[in-house]
Amino acid sequence: MNLLWVPLLPLLGTLVPLLTGRHNRTVCAWMTALLPAAALFIVLSHAPAVLSGETLKASLPWIPALKLELAFRLDGLGLLFSLLILGIGLLVILYARYYLSPKDSMNRFYSFLILFMTAMLGIVLSDNLIQLWVFWELTSISSFLLISFWNHKQEARRGARMALTVTGAGGMALLAGFLLIGQVVGSYQIDDVLSHVIQIRESGYYPAILILVLLGAFTKSAQFPFHFWLPHAMAAPTPVSAYLHSATMVKAGIFLMARFYPVLSGTDMWFLIVSLTGLSTLLLGAYFALFKHDLKGLLAYSTISHLGLITLLLGMDTKLAAVAAVFHIINHATFKASLFMAAGIIDHESGSRDMRQLNGLWKYMPYTATLAMVAASSMAGVPLLNGFLSKEMFFSETLHQSTLGSLSWIVPVLATCGGVFSVAYSLRFIHDVFFNGEPIDLPKTPHEPPRYMKLPVEILVALCLLVGILPGYVIGDLLHSASAAVLQGVVPEYSLAVWHGFNLPLAMSILAFLGGLAIYYNRKVLFQFQAQFPEADAKEVFERGMKRTMAICRQVHGWLENGSLQRYLLLMLTFSIALTAAPMMSLSQTSGTRAHLPADGVVITGAVLLVLGALATVIWHRKRMIALLTLSIVGLIVSVAFARFSAPDLALTQLSVEVVTIILLMLALFFLPQRTPKESSPHQVMRDLGISAMIGGIVGTLCYALMTRPLESISDYFLANSKTGGGGTNVVNVILVDFRGFDTLGEITVLGIAALGIFKLINRMRLFMPSGDERGRPWASDRYPVILAVVSQLLLPLALLVSVYIFLRGHNMPGGGFIAGLITSVAIIQQYVAHGVEFIKNRLHLNYQWLIGSGLLIATATGIGSWFFGKPFLTSWFDHFHLPLVGEFELASAMLFDLGVYLTVVGATLLILANLGKLTTAERPVHVEEP
Repeated sequence: MNLLWVPLLPLLGTLVPLLTGRHNRTVCAWMTALLPAAALFIVLSHAPAVLSGETLKASLPWIPALKLELAFRLDGLGLLFSLLILGIGLLVILYARYYLSPKDSMNRFYSFLILFMTAMLGIVLSDNLIQLWVFWELTSISSFLLISFWNHKQEARRGARMALTVTGAGGMALLAGFLLIGQVVGSYQIDDVLSHVIQIRESGYYPAILILVLLGAFTKSAQFPFHFWLPHAMAAPTPVSAYLHSATMVKAGIFLMARFYPVLSGTDMWFLIVSLTGLSTLLLGAYFALFKHDLKGLLAYSTISHLGLITLLLGMDTKLAAVAAVFHIINHATFKASLFMAAGIIDHESGSRDMRQLNGLWKYMPYTATLAMVAASSMAGVPLLNGFLSKEMFFSETLHQSTLGSLSWIVPVLATCGGVFSVAYSLRFIHDVFFNGEPIDLPKTPHEPPRYMKLPVEILVALCLLVGILPGYVIGDLLHSASAAVLQGVVPEYSLAVWHGFNLPLAMSILAFLGGLAIYYNRKVLFQFQAQFPEADAKEVFERGMKRTMAICRQVHGWLENGSLQRYLLLMLTFSIALTAAPMMSLSQTSGTRAHLPADGVVITGAVLLVLGALATVIWHRKRMIALLTLSIVGLIVSVAFARFSAPDLALTQLSVEVVTIILLMLALFFLPQRTPKESSPHQVMRDLGISAMIGGIVGTLCYALMTRPLESISDYFLANSKTGGGGTNVVNVILVDFRGFDTLGEITVLGIAALGIFKLINRMRLFMPSGDERGRPWASDRYPVILAVVSQLLLPLALLVSVYIFLRGHNMPGGGFIAGLITSVAIIQQYVAHGVEFIKNRLHLNYQWLIGSGLLIATATGIGSWFFGKPFLTSWFDHFHLPLVGEFELASAMLFDLGVYLTVVGATLLILANLGKLTTAERPVHVEEP
C-alpha cells in the first residue's frame, strides 16, 4: 500500500475513540488499536525493501508555487522509529485500558494519544523541512494535552505548561534553522538537503543553522540545560510517560540529530556543542536519579541520562559511535518503556510510588517484580540483556575519540562514572521496591495486576532478553539499515557478539558494576551529603520566571495600549514617518514621464467637495449628526471617483458600504454620551496637526510619483484570461469568484465569524437608552412617520428587484453577490427603520445565523465540487446553452459561489444591524446563560 496511509490511518484513528467511547472500555481500546495496527502492517510490508537499501517515497502537491509538497520517505532510520512509535504505541493502548480508572475519559485519552502518534510518524517520515516542523509542533501540542490529562491536578497543569513552553520555544528556533537551510540549499526537500552537505557546511549561515537546529533538538530531548521540564511531565498518567518520555517524544530530538547528522556533523562546533551537552546531561541525570524517592522521578532522570548518552555518541562524530547511538535508541526504548509500565502497575496496585513506602513487594507481586528486575538490569547494563551490548559499544567509542584533544581521556572516565550511577540507581529501584523489608503504610494491599495489563511488559522484557542473547538475528538487519540512513554512506564493520573477550570496555563495565554496588551500599553517606544542598523546585523557578516575564509584558503593554486611540494613531503614524523618511529623501525626482490627465470642471468640483467634506468632519466632529453627514459626502465622492476612473464595481461597492456604514454609525452614536468632551490640549492639537500634515504630504507625494510613472500591472493577465478562463467579461467579479476565489472564501468566512461574535456581544449588552437629545429635548412621539413607512414599502420590491438584477448580471457586467447582498441588506434595514422591530418580526421570518451558515456551506461546496472532476479546489466551470425563445445564455458554477457570498453578506449585515437596533425595543436579543 501507499506510504501516505502510514500517517493518515492514525490521523483518522483520532476519531475512533470519540465514536466508540460510549461502548465497553475493552471495545474502545481494541477499536482504537485497529488503524495504528493497519499502519504498522503497511510499514512491515515495506520493511524488506527498506532493509535491502531502498528509500521509499510518496508525495502530494501542497504549495507548488513554493515548491512545497506533502512528501514522505521511508528509509532505515524512518523504519526504525516507525516500528518503535507504532509497536510501543499499540502496547500502550492495551496497557492504558487497564491503567485508567472508570472516572477517566478513556475516549479523550485515546484520541490525544493517537494524535500524538500521528505527529511522531509525521516527523520521522517527512521528506520536507516545513512539513516536519508542522508535525514537530503538533507533538508539543498533543503532548501538552496528554501531560495535562488529569487537569484537576495542579502539578499536571504546571508540568504541561512547562513542557509546552520549553519545547515550543525550541520549535521556533528549529523553524528559523530550517528556513536558513532552505535559503542555502534552495529547497526544503530533505533529500536535497542531504545532498548539499558541503554547501551547508561552507555557508556563512552554518553556525546559525547548527545552533538553531540543536536548540530544537536539545529542548525536545531534555538535554542540559533544558532538562528540567521532563521530570515534571511525570504528572501525566503512566501510559503517557511510558510512551512519550521513553520511546517517542524525547526521542524526536535524537531523531532530528540523527537525520541531519551527515549534514551538520564533521565540524569542531558540532563536536564541542553536542558531545559536551551529551556528557553533561549523562552525568547530571545519572547523579540525581539516585536521590529521587518517586519511582517515576527516578525513571525520568535516568531517561535524561540515557538521552545524554545517545547525544554524546552522536557528538563523537565517528561512524561506529553513530551506530552505537542507533543501537542504544532501540535498547533504551524497550527497557525504559517496560520500566515505566512496571512502575505504573506498582502504583496502580499499591496506591503509591514512594520508594520509602514500597518495600518487600516481591512477596505480593513476584511476577511483576521479576519483569521489572529484568528491565532494570538491562538499564544497568547486565550481560545477556540488550542494555549491556549498547553500553559496551558506548564505552568502546569513548576510548577512540579526540573530542577534547589531550584531555580526551576525561570522556571515558566520566562515561564510566555515569555507568557507576546507572548501576546504583538501578540497584535502588530493585532493592528498595521489591526487597528491603515490608511495605510501610500503603493505601492498599499490593497484588498482581490483571493478566493483559502485564502483557505489554512481558513483550518488551522478552525483547530485552532476545536482543541481549541473539542481537544479530533479532535486530541485525534493522540496525544496519538505520545506521546506513544516519551515515548516508557505508556502514563500518561492527560486531554484535555477546562476548568480545577481556578488553578495556569490559573492564569499564566491571568497574561501573562494582562502583555502583559500592555507592549503593554506602548510599546513606551520599544521601547525607546531598541533603546539605537545598533542593530547587524547577516548577517554582519556572513559574517565578513566567510571572516576571508577564509583569514586564504587562508594563510594556500598558505603555503601548493605554486606551487612547489618539496615542495609537500617533505611534503608528510616527513609526510610518520614520520608515519612509530615508527612501523619500532619496527620491530625486517626484514627477514621472506619464502624461497628466486633464483637470476639468467635474474633477475640480469633486476634489473640492472631498477636501471640504473631510475638513468639515474634523472641524465639527463633536456635532455628531453634522459630522456623519459630512463623512457621508467623503464616501460619496470616493465612489464617484471610482466611477470616473472606470471602476464601476468599486463604485457600487463603495456606495453600498457607505449606506450600511452610515446606518451602523447612527445606531452606535445613539448609545454614546450626548456630549463629547474636549480631548486634546493646545500643544497636542498642534502636534497632531504637524503629524497629519507630514503623513498627508508623504502619501500625496507617493501617489503623485506612482501615478505619473508607467506601471507594469497584473491586470493585463486578468483582462486576457477573464473570458477564456473564467467565462465572464466582468474582470473584477471573475477575479473574486474564480482567480482569487479562495481569498473571497476566506473573507466571507471572517465576515461571518465577525458577525456572530458581534451578535454574541450584543446578546450581553444592557444599554441605557437616552430620553432626549444633547439639549435635553425629548424624542418625537411619532417614532415611525407614515410618509417614511409608505415610501419604504414602495421601495422594497424595487430594491429587491435591483438586487436580483445586480446579482444575475455580475459575471459579465458590474455587479455580483457582494454588492447585491449589501443592496438587499439596506432594503431590509430600511424597513426596520421605517416600521420598527415589532412590525418586521411578524412579517419577516429570517434566521440570519442560518443565512450565514448556508452561504458559507454553498461557497465551500462549490469549491469542493471541482474535486469530483479531478480539478483543483474552486475551479470554475462554464458553458453556453441555447433555448427556444430565450436564446443563447451562459451557465457558470461561479454563480453558485456568488450565491454563497450573497447569503453570507445579507446574513452578516442584518445580524449586526438588526440586532443592534433591537437594543432599544422589547424585542431585544434574549440573554442566554452559559451552560
